[in-house]
Amino acid sequence: VTDAALACLGQEVEDALRLSGQAEFAAHEVGLANLAPLRALDEVAYLRFASVYRAFESVEDFEKEIAMLRLERATDSAPAGRP
Repeated sequence: VTDAALACLGQEVEDALRLSGQAEFAAHEVGLANLAPLRALDEVAYLRFASVYRAFESVEDFEKEIAMLRLERATDSAPAGRP
């Protein structure tokens, strides 16, 4: 992941938080706001980050998240008009 890509991710999260209209955010909320953009950027970094912010407690938590990532990837790569 390049520095430029990380800068874009940070800007995307900052913009989204500003659009919410809130003046302040707890650090945990900022961390959670990073999850979706990070998932799109780098799945391994996402899993590491998500394990902290979603408080994974077991191997099964990782397995469930990996299964979800695989399902999303399969759905995204399916030809149009097919599941």
